Amino acid sequence: MKVKSAVFIKSATSPEHYPRDGRPEIAFLGRSNVGKSSLINSLLGVKGLAKTSSTPGRTQLINFFLINQAFYCVDLPGYGYARVPSEVKREWGPMIEKYLASRPNLVLSILITDSRHEPSKLDLLMRDWLTAQARPFVIVATKVDKLSGNQRRTNLSRASAVLGKENSIIAYSAITRSGADRIWKEITARIADCGAGLSLQRIADYKTRA
Repeated sequence: MKVKSAVFIKSATSPEHYPRDGRPEIAFLGRSNVGKSSLINSLLGVKGLAKTSSTPGRTQLINFFLINQAFYCVDLPGYGYARVPSEVKREWGPMIEKYLASRPNLVLSILITDSRHEPSKLDLLMRDWLTAQARPFVIVATKVDKLSGNQRRTNLSRASAVLGKENSIIAYSAITRSGADRIWKEITARIADCGAGLSLQRIADYKTRA
C-alpha cells in the first residue's frame, strides 16, 4: 500500500472521545518497549508520527492516525512495564479492554512481540483474550534485523510453538521494512471485508508494488 497521507487526529481515553466517522480501525498493541511506535512509523513511512521514546510506557492514551482519508491506525498504550505508576496501570487496563472489546470499527488487531525474546505471559494472555472475544488479529515479531539468520529462524520457531501453530507470525524490521508487504496484505484484506463502505477498487487505488 502506498501511504499518501497519515495524520494524527486525536488522543482519547474513553469512547466518547473516539472518532465518530465510521471508518475502519487497525489497532497496534504490545508490551512496552516492543518497538510498537517504530513499527507504525516505518510501516506508514512517516518519521516521528507515532512518538518513540527511550522510556518505556510513555504512551498513555489511545492515539488515532487517519491514513489516506480511508482508515485509522490506532496506537494503544503498551502493557507490562513495571515502572509505570500503579494508578496509571489501573486506568490503562479498562481503557484498552473497553476499546478492544466494544469498538465496532475495529477490524484488525496487530499483536506485537519482540523477536529477540520468547513471547511473555502477557503476550499469551492478550492472544487468548483476543481469541475469546473473536477479534481478528495477526502477530508481528519486531526487531528481526537485530538477529542473525540462524537466530531469527530459531526464535521464530520457538515463538510459533509458544503462540500456537495456528497463529502465523510476521517477522518485521523497522529498519529494512522487511515484512511490510505481509502486514499491508492483512490490513487491506480486513478493510475490504469490513463492510464499512470501502470497495476493493478503493483499496487498490492506494496499493503499489514494493
